Amino acid sequence: MSEQATNYDDVKQYRLDPEREEELVKTGGECTFIWANKAGHPLGVTTAYVPAKGKIWMTATKERVRIKAIARDGRSSIVITSKGTPMGGGKTVTYKGHTVIHDDQETKHWMYRLLADGMQASQREDEGNEFTAGLDPEMFIRFLDTPERIVLEFTPEMSIPFDGDKMAAGTAQAYAEFARQDAEAREQS
Repeated sequence: MSEQATNYDDVKQYRLDPEREEELVKTGGECTFIWANKAGHPLGVTTAYVPAKGKIWMTATKERVRIKAIARDGRSSIVITSKGTPMGGGKTVTYKGHTVIHDDQETKHWMYRLLADGMQASQREDEGNEFTAGLDPEMFIRFLDTPERIVLEFTPEMSIPFDGDKMAAGTAQAYAEFARQDAEAREQS
């Protein structure tokens, strides 16, 4: 048993594999988007997103404080969790990156369509969600398509992936070894 397997001080061995990270990004649907205010204090909000072209795409209205903050400084972060996905809980990925604001109709309509289609598809896995129940993609896009709405394009630059399934397996192995050591100690005393 390695030294790392005897405690949770170093969890690097529990990284989410790239394929699982991709699955998480594709199925997550919501992320926590984090930015810094004028004083440098980090703030975040949980929001819907669409993964496309290696980026994370979100939308908001221009008056949101996060939009003003990103206009000043695009440095930002995103956290995605597997809670509520077919993957089960315990998998996360945090991305450090930069966000760009888009206000052109072509980008907005492209992203709105992806978001609406994704939300409609998610109805099958999230039957109790009143927000997406009976969602009409065309009507949803009409609600989004206002002059005040913009699109955020987040480009990941670094990731911190975590796989709780790997940690659980490592923990079980460590518990078995601890039990063996404890039994040996009792026999010797």
